[in-house]
Amino acid sequence: MTARPANTHQARLLRLLRDGGPNSRAQLGDQVDLSRSKLAVEVDRLLETGLVVADGLAASRGGRRSHNIRLAPGLRFLGVDIGATSIDVAVTNAELEVLGHLNHPMDVREGPVAVFEQVLAMAAKLRASGLAEGFDGAGIGVPGPVRFPEGVPVAPPIMPGWDGFPVREALSQELGCPVMVDNDVNLMALGEQHAGVARSVGDFLCVKIGTGIGCGIVVGGEVYRGTTGSAGDIGHIQVEPDGRACACGNRGCLEAHFSGAALARDAEDAARTGRSPELAARLDGAGKLSAVDVAAAAAAGDPTALDLIREGGNRVGQVIAGLVSFFNPGLVVIGGGVTGLGHNLLASVRTQVYRQSLPLATGNLPIVLGELGPVAGVTGAARLISDHLFSPA
Repeated sequence: MTARPANTHQARLLRLLRDGGPNSRAQLGDQVDLSRSKLAVEVDRLLETGLVVADGLAASRGGRRSHNIRLAPGLRFLGVDIGATSIDVAVTNAELEVLGHLNHPMDVREGPVAVFEQVLAMAAKLRASGLAEGFDGAGIGVPGPVRFPEGVPVAPPIMPGWDGFPVREALSQELGCPVMVDNDVNLMALGEQHAGVARSVGDFLCVKIGTGIGCGIVVGGEVYRGTTGSAGDIGHIQVEPDGRACACGNRGCLEAHFSGAALARDAEDAARTGRSPELAARLDGAGKLSAVDVAAAAAAGDPTALDLIREGGNRVGQVIAGLVSFFNPGLVVIGGGVTGLGHNLLASVRTQVYRQSLPLATGNLPIVLGELGPVAGVTGAARLISDHLFSPA
């Protein structure tokens, strides 16, 4: 993809076609503030760039039938979602439909060189399968703070060796296409906004509970990153004065008391101290425990597992209640690996938020699980790079 929209009108048309699929000139004209002649000029210019193509005749609205317009069917975006313990890589078309998706376990603490060797191998596998001859752009999510304009992680607590690594520059050279980099939870929010539970919501919070905890903040349909890119780092809000030591260097952070890593540690402690025969049996069989084991034990009625989930949900709900009172969102989405705990977790979060926040903020506030699961991050990554490429150069 070498062409870029020449102005904001063309950018608006490209995004409408991305989000709504093929459309007629007449229908596009209903959605943009352009005269019929000006719209015709801009569409014709886009057709000349090859970014859009004619796609048959549209349904008649009286008079001469209009042609449908769609984004070029050969456009391909690469979405990469690097988590603390796994990597998801996907290829999408221009409308951000996932055409192929791979997952591979990987510890982010192995460092950027090892992680990106794996990312590139997965991208090559998807390309070799015939899904893409090459990539027109790539979006990358990482589980830590990112200085967004440069695409560089900054002092990420659970990513030793990544501080200052030029992710955007390095991957752009390897892939031969433009690359954008963001925090993984911002991409989850973009994914849920594009194709998930937040499709019709302009202002919402997307809380990711995985190995760590973060929050994507969407205001007026746009991700809010803050002055330096660290907005939404709620995992390091203190919930327990003088509490557990956290990877960030402070004590009592939410992430230290409830996250995938904290839950696994608490579950193993409950197993070893005899408080949960169910968890003890699972620990004996596997040698370690995860949120999946806690969810299974809770489903089997294990009271200790249920207590761990409720206590964690209460702590998360305590923090979200403060966010709701401050931000007054239209929706709260809960996603990430720990959401496998399901409705026991969700019920605890809801109870705390509805109890602690004012009725004006919570009267019509849905708090729901995300719809897209592991596809949210890669969809959001593709959305990120398409937003960049579908903007005037």
